[in-house]
Amino acid sequence: MSDSIKHECGIALIRLLKPIEYYVEKYNTVAYGLNKLYLLMEKQHNRGQDGAGAAVIKLDPHPGSHFINRVRSIDQQPIVDVFSQIFATFPKDRKPIDNPAAEADWFKRNSPFIGELLLGHLRYGTYGRNTDSYCHPFIRENNWMTRNLVLAGNFNMTNVDDQFDMLIALGQHPRERSDTITVMEKIGHFLDAEVQHIFDKYKDRHYSNKEITDFIINEISVRKILSRSAKDFDGGYAMAGMFGHGDAFVLRDPNGIRPAYYYYDDEVVVVASERPAIQTTFNVPFEKIHEVQPGHALVVKKDGRVKHDLIRDPQEKKSCSFERIYFSRGTDKEIYSERKKLGELLSPAILKAINHDFENTVFSFIPNTAEVAFYGLMEGMEEYLKEHKLKTISSDKNITIQAMNKVLSLHPRIEKIAVKDVKARTFITDDTSRDEMVSHVYDITYGSINGNTDTLVVMDDSIVRGTTLQKSILSILDRLNPKKIIVVSSAPQIRYPDCYGIDMSRMYDFIAFRALIGLLKDRNLNPKLDEVYEKCRVDKNKPTAEVKNHVKELYDLFTPEEISKKISEIVRPNHIFADVEIIYQTIEDLHVACPNNLGDWYFTGNYPTPGGNKVANKAFMNYMEGRTERAY
Repeated sequence: MSDSIKHECGIALIRLLKPIEYYVEKYNTVAYGLNKLYLLMEKQHNRGQDGAGAAVIKLDPHPGSHFINRVRSIDQQPIVDVFSQIFATFPKDRKPIDNPAAEADWFKRNSPFIGELLLGHLRYGTYGRNTDSYCHPFIRENNWMTRNLVLAGNFNMTNVDDQFDMLIALGQHPRERSDTITVMEKIGHFLDAEVQHIFDKYKDRHYSNKEITDFIINEISVRKILSRSAKDFDGGYAMAGMFGHGDAFVLRDPNGIRPAYYYYDDEVVVVASERPAIQTTFNVPFEKIHEVQPGHALVVKKDGRVKHDLIRDPQEKKSCSFERIYFSRGTDKEIYSERKKLGELLSPAILKAINHDFENTVFSFIPNTAEVAFYGLMEGMEEYLKEHKLKTISSDKNITIQAMNKVLSLHPRIEKIAVKDVKARTFITDDTSRDEMVSHVYDITYGSINGNTDTLVVMDDSIVRGTTLQKSILSILDRLNPKKIIVVSSAPQIRYPDCYGIDMSRMYDFIAFRALIGLLKDRNLNPKLDEVYEKCRVDKNKPTAEVKNHVKELYDLFTPEEISKKISEIVRPNHIFADVEIIYQTIEDLHVACPNNLGDWYFTGNYPTPGGNKVANKAFMNYMEGRTERAY
């Protein structure tokens, strides 16, 4: 049921800490690193459907040989296509060499993708066309090994124009105004500066250029490069980079908006966007995997040293709560518990909506991503019934056996109402086709409820635009003839654009905003729109740090319940029989369920970086001016 919204990108970084021959001897394959990278990416496939890419760097390559190799794909199955291309470079008829060292040396010399440093990326595009040239990793090439940069990330910058102007001020000529290019060129500039600084120091001491290259490799400061590069970044980011000589890093934003987890032992260093991907791929326990801390970078030097360096002063941690509600896989230990809690905390509101009537209420969920929250909701209902039964029986000393049996038999009626009988992911089609697609993808279980009598409660994980409900799902559910349909969202109302990695940029796309506009019209408050527009227009040219999110003033005119009621009116098709009620999670209970991931700007408008307010105002101005372009 979830509306079509773009997911976040995913990253996977592997550094093999032993020589290739070690893995040949222990694991009986020269492709140990590639196999693990493939698994890491597949286990994060939920994060990227638009494309994929992988790059490999060979340490200590022989002069004259390629030491950075990359492949990217926008195939329908991009990860499979990427690794099909990689393994197609392996010789088909070559007989293995019995000596592991010789086997490893032959492949490292002759196979482009056998190396010690591997970087993978899964793309959900929020910028540019969907061509393989927009897929990460990106490469900034140079004949000096130490000046090569490979970059991939899960990020969006809110101040791309400022970064673009900085590059021009540095004397560069950026080839496009995208955050990926500006970030890469900014890091590349300070990489060049660091290399040049070390070169000049040793050139003055009359060392040869070849000797100086070794000094650069040993002394280059990744921390210094990243500190200078990221000083003015405004956005959410988890970006992974590799330098041509073998240093690698993963940098996380100061608010910890975008996720990044790492694990290392004496064989391997690995970083990924999701913890379960590492757990499954390397068979390691939850406790062994750590977060890259906000404002820090995990740095892996060429010699294998692993450091967790402070790059920017950490701010209040505002990790994305949408990761917990929807985007990340629910197999993470913490996320699973949090999603169940989100469902459980909705129990009181639903009990009130059904008037505590379990006999005439059926509970279900759509889509499958809402299943864990549904389990939590059912636990909440069972807990209520347990207390209700004890209270009822203990308070009536004269209760009959028949009455007691009736009380004890109360239980939530759970049914599989909707079945997805086509192997198709509804969010990967264009908007025009999607409504028709959904109506055929989902079918209902006839006879699962008592027509004209039962209330149907359906759990969803998020309701963003409401168009899927309005044009497809509610009509499908109405075929069962329920008296009332209650749709419950484990996420609060999405009111504001995201500008840190999720493609939610146009204000009018949000059903909550359309409900707001409807309420303003109903209450003759339309002049408020012009007042807020004028404030946004005035703030447009202010320094970013001084900009306020003026759209919040409009939402403050109404209670969340009033907006939910209006949403219920908007999404209910005129032709259906059932009444419709939409119940959303509260902000307060969201924070109870996800106490360590308090990023809630898309719900509250409280952006963790100054650039977020500017994006919100711009999105509102675009609506007022009739523009359909993105706000960032």
